[in-house]
Amino acid sequence: MIGTPQGALYWAASLLDLPTLSDGGYDGTGIGVLTPVKQPTDNQVLDVDTRAYNALPRGLRCLGEPGFALLTGRWRALRHFTTSPRKIGDIVKAALTLTHFEHGRPA
Repeated sequence: MIGTPQGALYWAASLLDLPTLSDGGYDGTGIGVLTPVKQPTDNQVLDVDTRAYNALPRGLRCLGEPGFALLTGRWRALRHFTTSPRKIGDIVKAALTLTHFEHGRPA
């Protein structure tokens, strides 16, 4: 299960005690995985608290996704990895450092 996206989410939520922000596709994944509340099918409007809850994970996720797209677009090795979430962190850190060096930004 650890090789699947759900396995990585559970690992981060349980072992690192980190809630994981996810999109609506992971709805019902489990404890520690925060997904937005879906709009009801009967055209009811979500209440203000639920809309605020939805805005928070989406707003935070939108900060990281362009960076992830930059890294996976530049480094083919990051597109299809089958390593554990513990090991991929070091690989991503190295890719980020090289990307900063490549763009002339201090790491």
